[in-house]
Amino acid sequence: MLLQLSAAELGRLIVARAGSAHLPLTEQLMDAHSRIKGGTANQGDRASWDNSVPVVVKALLDCGLDEVRVQVEVDLPHTNCAVDLVLCGQHPGTGADSYLAVELKQVRQATVDPLCPIAVDLGFGDGKNKLHPVRQIQRYCEYMMRYLPHLRQHENQLMGVALLHHARDAGVEALFDLPETDHGFLYTLDDLARFRRVLTSRFAPASGERAASALERARRDPLLKVTDVARQRSIVGGGLTLLDEQYVAVDRITRHLEKTTRFTGFDVGLFYDPEAAHSTAPLGGDVKRVYILRGGPGSGKSAVALELQRSLGLTGREAVLASGSHAYTETLREIMLSTARRGRAADKRHAAKQLYRYFNSFSDSPEDSIDVLICDEAHRMRRSSTHRWMPSALRDDARPQASELIKVAKVPIFLLDDHQSIRPDEVGTAEYLKELSEEMGCDVEVTDLEGTFRAGGSTQFQRWVQQLLGLDTSDPIAWRPDGKMTLAVADSPGQMEQFIRERHLEGATARITAGFCWPWSPPDGQRLVDDLHIGEWHRPWNVKPEHNVPHAPRSDLWATDRRGIDQVGCVYTAQTFEYDWNGVIIGPDLVFRDGKFRVNRRASRDPAFLDSIDDAVVTRCILNAYHVLLTRGVVGTVVYAVDPATQNELRKLIPGTIGMQHYDGAQPKLTAEGSQLPPAYRRRHR
Repeated sequence: MLLQLSAAELGRLIVARAGSAHLPLTEQLMDAHSRIKGGTANQGDRASWDNSVPVVVKALLDCGLDEVRVQVEVDLPHTNCAVDLVLCGQHPGTGADSYLAVELKQVRQATVDPLCPIAVDLGFGDGKNKLHPVRQIQRYCEYMMRYLPHLRQHENQLMGVALLHHARDAGVEALFDLPETDHGFLYTLDDLARFRRVLTSRFAPASGERAASALERARRDPLLKVTDVARQRSIVGGGLTLLDEQYVAVDRITRHLEKTTRFTGFDVGLFYDPEAAHSTAPLGGDVKRVYILRGGPGSGKSAVALELQRSLGLTGREAVLASGSHAYTETLREIMLSTARRGRAADKRHAAKQLYRYFNSFSDSPEDSIDVLICDEAHRMRRSSTHRWMPSALRDDARPQASELIKVAKVPIFLLDDHQSIRPDEVGTAEYLKELSEEMGCDVEVTDLEGTFRAGGSTQFQRWVQQLLGLDTSDPIAWRPDGKMTLAVADSPGQMEQFIRERHLEGATARITAGFCWPWSPPDGQRLVDDLHIGEWHRPWNVKPEHNVPHAPRSDLWATDRRGIDQVGCVYTAQTFEYDWNGVIIGPDLVFRDGKFRVNRRASRDPAFLDSIDDAVVTRCILNAYHVLLTRGVVGTVVYAVDPATQNELRKLIPGTIGMQHYDGAQPKLTAEGSQLPPAYRRRHR
């Protein structure tokens, strides 16, 4: 949140000053934006603060609601999304805390996409459709209700409106076709009198400080992890509240399928055509449409994939979810198997293997034999599906794996991150899949998922990691705490482990991962081998995929089984998953020299990096691997580098360290705070 004041206090800040380009309110918000979020507020934000916020403030003052508290740019829990305004006050009938979320739009004209009624062109001139303003505020309210229990204490405690204060009804007439709810009403310049009646129906002329403070202090429910979403898919509405471009992407796909998909498993009455239902013709005519959803770590790709599969399944459509990740696929199968009734485990196991498959399992599948194929973690797409256990009749090193997936599905959907391919033969990028699809005669639709549902919703952290690793054009910069993501340097792997274990004992999910710079031995009988040695500290890797060890989870369950705290994970077991606290040991394969991180391939123990593999490919894979490891944390990340020069550089770039803090009446406790100097550099004062 950038600012919180009463309507009366804001009224004094919306009076223009001679010679100033912006209102005093805007200047104050620009300073707050720079201080809290870093960087300069964009032109759209400044224009909204100058032109849109005053409309709401004046309406409150006109209604005599001077003491209603106005919160500006209120962050949604765990994401980088923010509600423009949240008005806080007392309900005129009950005296209970009452809230109104307001989404402000400076538009005069708007048109609706004929293929998708919730995708609209708001006339910004960027060529991109946006989420319908009413649906946007509805989803924001639903998200707030999900994660802020305080808003669920009383019925109708939260209301939402989209205010298009520059637009006339005639200019945005198409927007009124979307049904309104208590969490989303649409008002224009023609409706300002109605908007004022909403204000007087929601708020009494009394102080809103109690309601504002209660919302600010409100407990936040923890973020649902991918595995939580998978377990909750039987619940109406699924385990995820889709926001903004996530919702647009899923809605466009499902609407396309509603118009083109033939049911395969349900008799739909008078209009059921068994021949059409089992036809292998492409859906939607002669041209197959391929969807590519691209997003960074924590953008909700896997959750979108699971929600899409769930929603299609509820309507009787066959949707298979495929991946190149063993850990991800086996975890989903395990979750589905856990729902089996007594005596039905075999049937459930068979169904799980059909619903959750691997990219290389479609080589002999007939063309268009699957209605919808959702390819999650598509950045792990291989050049071909040929593997050592494949029958010779199916081997074809020249046939791209992606072409098999496109061919087998009537509607193929790919979800990927261009910076998460971690093996030399992984080729899945949006550009590669788009070119291949078009060569096969398909239409292609690419959507960018720009939200962040990890790292406390900190887009700043996501950018910082990419800058740190040189994955964009910027040089590494010092981390500037943003209040969303905790980032700290550990002085030793032992200190990191103590901190991570304490978070685990407190009930948080917490794991340690490391770069692949140590051998990975088979178990010594019933015991894991302590392969990772750093000074006197030593720990084992997670269990190898082909082995089972008592008292340790299988490799595919390492990230989700609480016993995983006792082993160090690698990129292959961490990818796709997230946990509250993330410890990362940077091995000697990544060192900081001459102002940037450089890859030392000779320090890597990854068997995929054969001598014949080009240096540029190895560099890409190792940088992407650390990109994956560093972005698993939801609440905080702690790092330690084995190389002394790299560790010192991290100390320069990251202000936070792990320190011993004393609390009255309690034992000393490791916290991600304290002095920036490691113990070896401290001097005892006498």
